[in-house]
Amino acid sequence: MLLTGVDYTVLMVYIIALFVLGFYLGKNKGHDIFLGGRSLRWWQIGFSMFSANAGPMMLIGMSSLGFSHGVVGANFEWLAWIFLLLLAMFFLPRYLSAGISTIPQYLLHRFGKSAYNFLVIYSLVSILVIWLGCALYAGGLVISQVLGCQLMYAVALIALIATSYTAVGGFRAVVRTGIFQSIIIILSSLILTILAFRRMTTSGVQHHLPPDFWKLLHGNNDPEYSWAAILMGYPVVAIYYWCADQTIVQKLLGAKDLREGQYGALFIAVLKIITPFIFLLPGIICFILFSDITTADNAYITLVKQLMPDGFRGLCIAALIAALIDTVSSGLNSFSTVFTLDVVAQFRATDEKSRVRTGRWVTVLASLLAMGMAAIFMYSGKGLFEITQGMVSILAPPLSVVFLAAIFWKRTTSTAVLTVLYGGGSICLLLGICYLLNYPYKGFWPHFLLLSVYLFIGLAILIVIVTLLTAKPHTAGSAPVFTETGENRPSRKIWAGWAILAAVMLIIYFLLK
Repeated sequence: MLLTGVDYTVLMVYIIALFVLGFYLGKNKGHDIFLGGRSLRWWQIGFSMFSANAGPMMLIGMSSLGFSHGVVGANFEWLAWIFLLLLAMFFLPRYLSAGISTIPQYLLHRFGKSAYNFLVIYSLVSILVIWLGCALYAGGLVISQVLGCQLMYAVALIALIATSYTAVGGFRAVVRTGIFQSIIIILSSLILTILAFRRMTTSGVQHHLPPDFWKLLHGNNDPEYSWAAILMGYPVVAIYYWCADQTIVQKLLGAKDLREGQYGALFIAVLKIITPFIFLLPGIICFILFSDITTADNAYITLVKQLMPDGFRGLCIAALIAALIDTVSSGLNSFSTVFTLDVVAQFRATDEKSRVRTGRWVTVLASLLAMGMAAIFMYSGKGLFEITQGMVSILAPPLSVVFLAAIFWKRTTSTAVLTVLYGGGSICLLLGICYLLNYPYKGFWPHFLLLSVYLFIGLAILIVIVTLLTAKPHTAGSAPVFTETGENRPSRKIWAGWAILAAVMLIIYFLLK
């Protein structure tokens, strides 16, 4: 992509603004680098969750899905509200009531130290692989192609930028820069969508769409995104991702109070309504206009090259960098939080000053490990979207099963949880490695969504059987359960907001069924 002086000026202004914002906050608000003093308001929570979620795969991957499969890709966005509802109204009250700072600490609260230690390790691995390694590889690959540099140079540059202000400013710097990144991402994507729609309506060159491009749910003849894979496979991933993933839930753990956290989850659920229109729709329009000169993986870049004027191309590249940097910085801060509060704290007592110092060094260490993980992904031979979504889908089932049981089934025993975590988790990690390396041969494994369903069903049956076999009148797992009080009882306004959102989504699915 040829960038002009105006484009480079826009990029430089973005980078300078990011550093000023990140380091200014780090200098003045760095006394709590893990949860920011639990002072976040709802709009800060919503925007920071949005920017962490809207990684490079959102911009590149969603456009690619729109180009190749049509509107079916919107399911990944429009079904998210269900699980954000679960997070806000059922999971979050229990998390805050337990007074936890990390997700592993909730399992310590419910099921004891063995479950806690497993989830500490599992969380660190998942953050390193999914949030850091996958994001750096995918984003670095795109940015290296756009700027014409080597992949590892792009990876190192992004890691350096994200690490610098994250190590200094911690959680508050990540949240505040996330708000800035969200504005950049939404603004650039909205401009691109408007220009693409205008070109489509005025251009005489159009390619006809396949008949199922405007259908949200496909039949079983679709080998990748059938209705069964979407409606059964996505929930397995979504429960883990939205309700039990440290990097996402940490934003709500830093809320000023329960109400702010619940409104923050509702806010990002509302933002999810617009994301298919600004991320997926451009890919569909690209197919209509340029399917003869480009491919699905290049849909986003093709639109930027063909439609964006000088300066606005730089804004789109800034959006790509913003999406990548915020995903990486959120992952770095989460890795640092879990390692410092859940690993280091088990071996030596620390005061606030030493925890901050340790957290900053761990952030640097996590960045170096993430660059190494990105280098490993270079040799996997799989597509960008398949790597990220596939790894999440395979790692999700044991955590989804355990946290659903922990929240909704009081009888769940520690023995059952440990069986699923250690047994099921080991199996999922092994399958994830085999899937990533195409072992025993390419094409052996089913689609990642269906694979997650099979794993989830097997582990759900396992936790029920073991619980029934080991249940006692007074078990460690049944003692510290949540009790609803006036302080944590959801208000009617919040439930009304979710009801309105549900009505809107039902209308959308009725129109595009």
